Amino acid sequence: MRGVFRRVFGSVGILISRFFNFGISLKVVLLLLLVTFFGTRYYTRNQVIQSVGGTDDYEEAMRYIEIKDIIEERYIEEVDRKSMGYSAATAMVSGLGDAWSSFLTDDEYRTDQLSSSNDYADIGMSLVKDASGGFQIVTVYPDSPAAHAGIGVGMVITAVDSENVQDYSTDEVRTLIRSKMNGKFTLQIANGVGAVEVDCTNANSEAITYRLEKTGAAYVQIHNFEAGSGEACVNAVEALLSQGAVSLVIDLRDNAGGLTTEAAVFLDYLLPAGRLFSDITKDGTERVTESDSMSLELPMVVLINTGTYREAELFAQVLKDYRWATLIGEPTTGNTRTQETIVLQDGSALRLSTHSLLSANGTDIAAVGGVVPDLIVFNRDASATGTTEGTTGGEQGTASVSDDTQLMEALRYLS
Repeated sequence: MRGVFRRVFGSVGILISRFFNFGISLKVVLLLLLVTFFGTRYYTRNQVIQSVGGTDDYEEAMRYIEIKDIIEERYIEEVDRKSMGYSAATAMVSGLGDAWSSFLTDDEYRTDQLSSSNDYADIGMSLVKDASGGFQIVTVYPDSPAAHAGIGVGMVITAVDSENVQDYSTDEVRTLIRSKMNGKFTLQIANGVGAVEVDCTNANSEAITYRLEKTGAAYVQIHNFEAGSGEACVNAVEALLSQGAVSLVIDLRDNAGGLTTEAAVFLDYLLPAGRLFSDITKDGTERVTESDSMSLELPMVVLINTGTYREAELFAQVLKDYRWATLIGEPTTGNTRTQETIVLQDGSALRLSTHSLLSANGTDIAAVGGVVPDLIVFNRDASATGTTEGTTGGEQGTASVSDDTQLMEALRYLS
């Protein structure tokens, strides 16, 4: 065999020598071939390594491939490669330890798109991004602002109040629309339909509930921080102050959050000049929201529970940072990170936390696991939350008839 290779390489050397009309020994030819072979192999491997992000990423990818190959070769049952790949992706995101980040298969992502309708804060439609960059309406709910505006399934939104949204993500468009929900705005519809005006003047009219308790406490229950809620809270407190309120209970229980801009409006009204909160990204980019010098100085309690999320958690923590209010209730869950949906090439998607909200003193509520009240109190009857029907004032000046243990404790505290 060695003689065969020697004769082959010798022939190649003779051909090269005759072609270039100069003599090249067999050893030189072998050396050139070896250098070419290993050089090409090194270059190709280096290109592959760089294409996957570097040596560490390459080694991780090779480990995955090695495990996959061993499983396919030796596992006793038939292997579903797609299912195995999805499981690996799910485990990878789960390894972050972030309860709010997740991996969605292609089917799960399509279902998520179709079912996403902004929950309690939608104008009555669900939408998905289409191939043109616009946002196609896939559902319109009866007796909603969208239905009253004449919006129909299949229409494609290209702009909101003249703001082109074709480079926006679905999450960004939903947030933009939500920010308009305290008034009227226009949606630009493609295919010759033109501008359609949507009237959301009364869409969020029940964001808050308020009353004056017989103890003299102003009670303001904030159901969400959607568009218009901040101003509504300020107006409610002003109305209750004019009725003689001497203290304030802010009820954030089961408040799923909404818009930071709305939380900031009410915080600015309550607090003196200073930093309120900030939104920070991984690269350190930070957007800071501050308060002016005007403030409201009253004995104040904030009620929270495990259903207090995101902007509502941030609101409570900021007041705690300023020592402006006493927090009563149950610890929250720490859902104060903003998620972004990133669609992958195969149609699956990552729901990934990309922004974090930091309170006035820089607390990352998600990192510490939630907001802890100053006084932990559990409700005996969850159905009684926010109710003080039949109150008489009582000997201690508190509402005497209610099963809302947390609210009763707040009123006693303020009295």
